[in-house]
Order: sequence, then structure tokens, then C-alpha cells
Amino acid sequence: MRKIIVLAMALTVTSASVISCKKDVSTLGKSVLNLGGADEANAIIEFNNNFVDSYKNTSRHIESILRYADEAVAKAKGGNAMIMPVIGSMDYAFSKIKEIPSGFEKDKTAIEADFNIYKAKKESIEKKFEELKSYMNSEDYKDDKGAKADAITKDIETEAQALFTSGENVIAKIKPATDAAEEVILKDHPMKDYIMSSKNVMNSLDSNIDVLDKQYSGKFSEAEVQKKYDELAKTVEANSKLEFNVKDPQYSYKKSLFESFNKSASSFLDTYRKLIRNAKDAGKISDSDIKQIDSAYESVLNSYNSFVK
Repeated sequence: MRKIIVLAMALTVTSASVISCKKDVSTLGKSVLNLGGADEANAIIEFNNNFVDSYKNTSRHIESILRYADEAVAKAKGGNAMIMPVIGSMDYAFSKIKEIPSGFEKDKTAIEADFNIYKAKKESIEKKFEELKSYMNSEDYKDDKGAKADAITKDIETEAQALFTSGENVIAKIKPATDAAEEVILKDHPMKDYIMSSKNVMNSLDSNIDVLDKQYSGKFSEAEVQKKYDELAKTVEANSKLEFNVKDPQYSYKKSLFESFNKSASSFLDTYRKLIRNAKDAGKISDSDIKQIDSAYESVLNSYNSFVK
């Protein structure tokens, strides 16, 4: 499982008119305001949303390519592997990114460097994948006993790791400015309390997935996982206890979305408890349980994005 850390608060459509008095905004938030106010804040959030969406879709696509490559190597070397086709991925979010917003200030150059690596590796992997497909479709592996398939696969794995590293670097580096931009946009937003509380749930959930990612490929520690589970359960409970009471009628439909998000988070906890129980008995996290927790994570994420958009 490759978890995509989601920091996006999809508020690009929030009206600039909600920003009035700026006196309680953080230092970084003030910096965003000085650079261009709501427009700059929205530019930062839009970049964040587009990049996170791109990274999420690209990671899934590359994981499919890696599975294809593994199957291709096995078949090229005489095995009976069934090669599953890779469905093309249209990365619309990536095409929306035209530049790195100036609101990132001193981090802009570093973000740009990682973004360019991400872009280059993304293109390189696609080219190598096309080369591997051609090699397999023409059955050229019969001439070199799969040597080229092995070499291309190793190249793809190396490029994929570089892409994942650069992608995670971008997400980590844009977080401070994105949080500040959200602070600006949400300053007087009627749903601020509910959005920030729900974001706390997502942050805790991401922290839990980090632990599961690590233990999936290593040794399972019940104590460590249980501690993270308990932290998440508390944030989910606190969010669920919030009574959605936004007087502005234009947000009345958000109540059902807020409740849906909390139900998804609660269902994630159900799946999580099962994983802990099974892993405790087996001494490790199984592939089936990690797939189920990944699916549960996606459900929470989708509910969250529907609520905050």
C-alpha cells in the first residue's frame, strides 16, 4: 500500500469576501495576505489541491505499471505469469499546474526543484513503460531470455522511488503555506470549526497510515498501532459529537456531508480494529487487511473532500 498524504482543503471557490479583519491571522498567514490576500491564498490552495490529486492518481498508475513490470519479468524468464493490462491514466490535475505560486516565498525554489524531478520522473516512467510493452508484445524476450525486461523493470523501480520521494517532498514543503492560506480563507468562514475539526481527523488518520505503512513491510507492533488507533478514535469521537449548526442557509446541505464523513471515519475504525486483531494473531499485517484499510482510507478521504469542497 502506498498512502497519499492528503493536505488539501478544497476551498478554491470560497469567496474572498469572507476575509475581513486580519488581526488574528498567524505570521505566515499575514505574509500570504501581504503578497496578495485572498487571491494568493487561493492560488496556494489550488496548487496544493491539484498536486495532491496528481500525486494520488500518478501513484496508483505507477503501482499498476510496477505490477505489470513484475509480471513481465516473470513471463519473459519462462514463467506462467498472467500480465494484467494497465489502464491509461489521464492526469487532468497535473495539466492545471502552470507555475509554483509566489506565496510559497523562500520555499518556492525548493518546491520547484522537487516538482521538476516529479515531472521528469513521471515522463521517464511512461517512456520506459512503453518500451517494456513493445518488448513484451513483440516477444523479443525470446531472444535474450528476459534480460531487457529485467533491466527496464529495475530502471522503472528506481525512477518510481525518485518520483515518490520528490512527490512526498513537495507535499511536506507546501503544507505550512497551505495551512496559512486556509487560515486566511477560513478566517470568518461559517464552517471553520467543522472543517478544522475534520482536518484533525484526517491528520490523525494519516499518522496512523504512516505507522501501518511502516509495519506492513516490517514487524508488527501491537502497542504502537493501538496507541495510534486510540488517538484517532478520540478525534473521530470529538468530531462526531459536534452538532452541525451553521445558520447560513447556503451551507445547510453540508450537514449530511459532515455526517457522512463521520460515518466513514467510524467505519474505518471498524476495519482498523479487525486489522489489529488479525495482525496480533499472525504477527504481521496481511495483504488482504492492508487492501481493506486502504479502501477504507479512500472512503474517508472521498467523504472529507466532498464535505470541504
